[in-house]
Amino acid sequence: MGLRQARSVDIGQMVAACGFESLYVDMEHSPIGLEATSAICTAAAAFGVTPLVRPPGHGAEWIGRILDGGAQGIIVPHVDTAAQARAIVQAARFPPVGHRSVMGPGPGTGYRAMPLREINATLNAGTLVVCMIETPEGVANADAIAAVPGVDLLLIGSNDLCTEMGIPGELRNPKLREAYVTVAAACRAHDKVLGVGGIRGDAELQNDLIGLGARFLIAGNDVGYLMAAARADAAALHKLLP
Repeated sequence: MGLRQARSVDIGQMVAACGFESLYVDMEHSPIGLEATSAICTAAAAFGVTPLVRPPGHGAEWIGRILDGGAQGIIVPHVDTAAQARAIVQAARFPPVGHRSVMGPGPGTGYRAMPLREINATLNAGTLVVCMIETPEGVANADAIAAVPGVDLLLIGSNDLCTEMGIPGELRNPKLREAYVTVAAACRAHDKVLGVGGIRGDAELQNDLIGLGARFLIAGNDVGYLMAAARADAAALHKLLP
């Protein structure tokens, strides 16, 4: 479940009560700041919900601070090349895998006193690195991106991708389907997880993509859920008026 509107820590408990395994704070498409993001992530983990964050860009200064603040993974938008994927891994993982700056005990280890070597290894193993494929260039380079050590998951951003392809909103277009197949094949070839976003409410399409191997699905976001429920109630109440 994506978060663009929520600012308080109880959203993690709500997400857990609704049955989601994970949430992600969408810093790319909202003005939410690092302090609120950290608070949401730290609380979500306590409720058994995996907290992820989509940073506004590729900058190491964003990635490091987001992970230091309690996120258990990053969903990096608009990854088009293997070089970009390697730079993301460098920012998200400690040596010898990357070059993330060491903070020591923090939310990711529950502030427990641990040897630095153990902290670094624990966080490297427990950090999810997701590269979003959102352009035809990203699709063409999907195999090379999936081959980058330290990348765990390729997430197809369906809406950005179909817009970039000149078919905005056409989620059943054969061109988009071909892109799904290409990225799925890259994930299989390199033992990476396939993810898909932007397909909320289409159970048939979701089932088809699960058949292709998708195991990470973005179901929707807080704004969409709030608007849908509020709109339904408002319509029902208006029908009761004389």
